[in-house]
Amino acid sequence: MTGPLGRVDDGSDDDGDDDVALVRPYSRTGGRTRSSFDLAVEALVSSTELATGPTVDPEHQPIAELCVEVRSVAEVAALLHMPLGVARILLADMAELGLVQVHRTAHHLGSGIPPIGILERVLAGLRRL
Repeated sequence: MTGPLGRVDDGSDDDGDDDVALVRPYSRTGGRTRSSFDLAVEALVSSTELATGPTVDPEHQPIAELCVEVRSVAEVAALLHMPLGVARILLADMAELGLVQVHRTAHHLGSGIPPIGILERVLAGLRRL
């Protein structure tokens, strides 16, 4: 029997810390480990107006809600408790569908050195993993 969040419910009275997830992380990406859209860990993304529609894929919905504010790929992974590779693939899919906008970073602007604020946010996201 499955309980909330797709976890196995064995009927025991424990607090659920030992529950096993039914859905493997890479099943969320159709087994893909790469996408055609290469996103760096420090890439910044934000949801577009298309991401607020009722037809948004359920796999994309939590990301769309989280990315109302500009977030790094690493932050998305950390805050949604998903592997970085899965977050990169889902975000790349969303970018191709126009659901998220990928913002240009300092690396893409030519200086090669990202602003300290971005580095601090990425580091904070990685610490949450």
